Amino acid sequence: MNTVLTIAVVVVLILAALVAGFVLRERLRRARLRRRFGPEYERLLAESPDHRAVERELTERERRHADLNVRPASAEMRRRYTHRWTEVQGRFVDSPGPAVMEADRLITSLMAERGYPTEGYRQQVTDLSVDHGRSLEHYREAHRVLERGVGGEAATEDLRLAMRHYRALFEDLLGDEQAGLPSDGDATAVPSPDPAPAPRPEARPTDARHPA
Repeated sequence: MNTVLTIAVVVVLILAALVAGFVLRERLRRARLRRRFGPEYERLLAESPDHRAVERELTERERRHADLNVRPASAEMRRRYTHRWTEVQGRFVDSPGPAVMEADRLITSLMAERGYPTEGYRQQVTDLSVDHGRSLEHYREAHRVLERGVGGEAATEDLRLAMRHYRALFEDLLGDEQAGLPSDGDATAVPSPDPAPAPRPEARPTDARHPA
């Protein structure tokens, strides 16, 4: 009887250890996914409260990303794209709509040169979420402006915000060494017209009897 009881206790302890190990492993995996995907993890969880479904989706994204040949931005690439961004940003004041569309194309070009597939916006978002989840919402917000149309349908303020959103993703894609990138607002802030000069005070007539 003692032997049977001992075996039962050992089996229970082993099962408890296995369950504890499984729970710990799941918690660590969940914490890792949350750290890696950041706001994207929370966004998916808000859409579907099923943690397992969300984590399966994110794990699948990681698998696809691992098969891509994604390269970091080289120093030469950073210099070249920083120059191109400065040109695009400089055109915003006179042509906000075309500048925003050009910023979108520049983002796509940078993605392609880094090794990301660019066959469609939805897939681009999915692939970017693995390493750039914290700036992904900027991409979505900028793209929403494009979907509404920049040919006169989007207000100038919307276009300005779209440029700032594109800039946030652009900086993230380039890395931490975007030396020389103009500060936010240098060109995306549309200047207000110069104020009209204040009227000059009228000259008071001089009384001829009392010369000045």
